[in-house]
Amino acid sequence: MSEPRGDVRPPNLNADERTTLLTFLDYLRDAVAAKATGVPDEAARAPGVPSGTSLLGLVKHLTRVELNWFVWAYEGADVPMWDHEEPPRDDETAEDLVAAYREAVARSNAITAACPGLDREGARSLRDTPPPSMRWVLVHMIEETARHAGHADILRERIDGSVGR
Repeated sequence: MSEPRGDVRPPNLNADERTTLLTFLDYLRDAVAAKATGVPDEAARAPGVPSGTSLLGLVKHLTRVELNWFVWAYEGADVPMWDHEEPPRDDETAEDLVAAYREAVARSNAITAACPGLDREGARSLRDTPPPSMRWVLVHMIEETARHAGHADILRERIDGSVGR
């Protein structure tokens, strides 16, 4: 197992809205990836709570939520929606899932960078609502990722005692 990461403070910046939102989202994304890194696959795959949630399950879920909101919904790519509730397969390692998460994040960030303005609506919605703006997607992803980063904190502490962001 890797050395505990310790506490990493939130970003300290005074920037435009897009930069601020992306910086905080990336901070949270990195926290999730760090929690799943350096843990033996068996421990990262094991449910840490009665609901069955595991570190690798959280990473896979967040990967697919990124792809669904940014690629499928916002960009409108002609791809099927990803099943964000599918558990990790036996052949998926922690390294594979963290790499896939980082790739999804890079794709999401490229879509965000190409967006002409935060008020611009996406192509479609994952909900029974009109397509949301890029601002809404970013704020929603901050909320979603922060919630699951907290879950990852608890799961990792239960595995090896590591605490901190």
